[in-house]
Amino acid sequence: MGCLLIVEDHALVREGMAQTLARLGAEWCVIEASDAAQALAVIDGGAEVDLVLTDLMLPGMNGFSLLATLRERDPSLPVVVVSALSDKATVSRAMRQGASGFVSKGDSGDQLVQAVRLVLDGGLYIPPERRPPNARAGRTSATIRPSPADDYGLTQAQTRVLHLLAEGRSNREIAESLGLAEGTVKVHVTRIFKAMKVTSRAQVLIALAQRGTRREG
Repeated sequence: MGCLLIVEDHALVREGMAQTLARLGAEWCVIEASDAAQALAVIDGGAEVDLVLTDLMLPGMNGFSLLATLRERDPSLPVVVVSALSDKATVSRAMRQGASGFVSKGDSGDQLVQAVRLVLDGGLYIPPERRPPNARAGRTSATIRPSPADDYGLTQAQTRVLHLLAEGRSNREIAESLGLAEGTVKVHVTRIFKAMKVTSRAQVLIALAQRGTRREG
């Protein structure tokens, strides 16, 4: 059974999110925490958490600090930010710091479920209003093109994976597209992260975009 951890200080919001996430099916359990300290205690207590959903405005340690702490402890643990603060600067900061998704509290329950499913499948969820033009729903823009292999010391196989990763493809989709086992794709993604000195898909996209801007300039 998979496990989702909700970090939200308002009980009604937290309970509503838990009810919405029940749509994922009986194979998923939901743990609730009212602040970052309680969330970290849950993880330190041995709970096998597959994904964390956190608010940003938390008492004590805020959501950004929690995100940074989780990234340091386990870069592979996906985090989806669910916040009433959904301006461009906030969304960009969250994704830059390693969030795998961002959902506004003004979004529907269907959007929350869609985001969680996508992130659990290895994808990256960006709010519809923050996506580049012509980007597919729930995907990043395919206009970002990875650098040549020798820029990061990647093998040809890793470069092919990077191209698809930059299109917002999940590990499963990359595996199907390249005829690889999903476990092999995960190994390639891990090595790509190490070569590019990043810890999340969001940071990969940011690094590629920044590199493209420097070259154009």
